[in-house]
Amino acid sequence: MTEQPDTDVRELADIPAVEVISRAAVMLMSSAAEKLGLSDADPENSPHRDMDEARRVITALAGLITASVEYLGPHAGPLREGLQSLQKAFRESSAVPDAPGAGPGEKYTGPVH
Repeated sequence: MTEQPDTDVRELADIPAVEVISRAAVMLMSSAAEKLGLSDADPENSPHRDMDEARRVITALAGLITASVEYLGPHAGPLREGLQSLQKAFRESSAVPDAPGAGPGEKYTGPVH
């Protein structure tokens, strides 16, 4: 018996690059929000809060968005806004705030205030 391909699954080759990039960005945003504890009522006491991990994910997100902004078209604005919100949330959550330009991803985006 030969297996029939699942018609609900799209081949990666058939998915436009902007959709792949956008999906990756959304996954990174969700991960950063979780690691900042933003999904919990009390983020500072969230069991998922991990500022070091949040820094890494936000930096990766900033690199992805900055490197691909020219291809994102109308998706660029909302993704940049989401990134900036996460950068600000990180800054507000830090016990010892980074110097301007030294926060997560700021080497790619510039200082976030």
